[in-house]
Amino acid sequence: MSFPDVMLNKHSGQAHGAFPLETWLLRQLFHSIGTIPIRLAMKDGAGVSPPGADPVATVVVSDLPTLFKLMADPEMAFGEAYADGRIEVEGDLAEVLAAIYRAWERSGGGLYERFTSKCLNWLQDNSLDGSRNNIHRHYDLGNDFYELWLDPQLVYTCAYFASPDDTLEDAQKAKLDYVCRKLQLQPGERVVEAGCGWGALALHMAESYGVSVRAFNISHEQIAWARMQAASRGLSHRVEFIEDDYRSITGKYDAFVSVGMLEHVGAAHYADFGRTIHRAVGDAGRGLLHFIGRSHKGEFSRWIRKRIFPGAYVPTLGEAVSVLQPHRFAVLDVENLRLHYVRTLECWLERFERVAAQVSAKYDPWFTRAWRLYLAGSIAAFRANTLQLFQITFGGPESKQISWTRASLYPCASNPPISRPADASTWKPATS
Repeated sequence: MSFPDVMLNKHSGQAHGAFPLETWLLRQLFHSIGTIPIRLAMKDGAGVSPPGADPVATVVVSDLPTLFKLMADPEMAFGEAYADGRIEVEGDLAEVLAAIYRAWERSGGGLYERFTSKCLNWLQDNSLDGSRNNIHRHYDLGNDFYELWLDPQLVYTCAYFASPDDTLEDAQKAKLDYVCRKLQLQPGERVVEAGCGWGALALHMAESYGVSVRAFNISHEQIAWARMQAASRGLSHRVEFIEDDYRSITGKYDAFVSVGMLEHVGAAHYADFGRTIHRAVGDAGRGLLHFIGRSHKGEFSRWIRKRIFPGAYVPTLGEAVSVLQPHRFAVLDVENLRLHYVRTLECWLERFERVAAQVSAKYDPWFTRAWRLYLAGSIAAFRANTLQLFQITFGGPESKQISWTRASLYPCASNPPISRPADASTWKPATS
């Protein structure tokens, strides 16, 4: 199978004989990444497309050194070159990346990719010190950055869209309540949250369900914001935000919840995480894990781990369940919200693009392009079915909170959600 050798004259648009080396290299790049429906082109030079395919977009490479790097390590080189401006995409960036991901999923990673991935795992290990450094590099960029494009509560996890037409704000509120209903929270209960973000879920649990919450997080910026929100909403007596690692959780609780934190634990520390959960809720407690996952085992993007999310590891459903099994926790329910994360990310990217000039002014164009690629790449990975979004509810062997049906998850006139009791002001915060 061969690809057409063409060079487009940028003034006439006519095809002429191509530079042989550039055309040959572009062909070889297709062989490296797979035959995908995109056109590869050199800036003001050769261009090739797969035969019989209708390209969804054109990827323009600026120079030969960049092209050589793409051939050697397509994923890492693409990310670096896009952020640097040495690669331009003419068309929908997310669609291009989705097409590439589908091809990579079929081909699997090579020895070099697996080796460099293991090196990143070692360098970014989520030890106590490593976790602090990894979290600081992503979440402590400045709350004002995230305020530009997240919803007002700064919920930075998958939303729940009852309808694809819901606003992001409504969908994030719906997600918070959906988690609470899955946990079957009861007034007066004690809840511990691992990795609380900017505090939206902890505050919602206390305010709308009458529970007391201790929320742990090692991001200084996030904890500072969450404490201010608790004070402004009069919830400081029922929500305690603690700037500390999940491994430092102490005390006994009725429920454990973690939304978007398992990705930062790392497979090497799943035993620590499982012991922490069991220490917190024992055999009678229950909990919920909400996390990005995979349908089959594989390596998470090396470029994202290098530039955006250091220390990230995305588990399969089986790997996540392995956190619970040693402690005889029973899995009560599993749901995949992959399509909801596609829509969430689309909302984030739309908002990010609207403030891109502000982001570039605050940081620089490289930072803006890198985050654009990260958000578009995340959309692509969920669209391509490479990534999933799992919610697992679980209970200990002595847990009594087991639903007979799923009716409580979908409240209606005949099955209203739990409402906040009148004596909420008398509840006290959890203590260790």
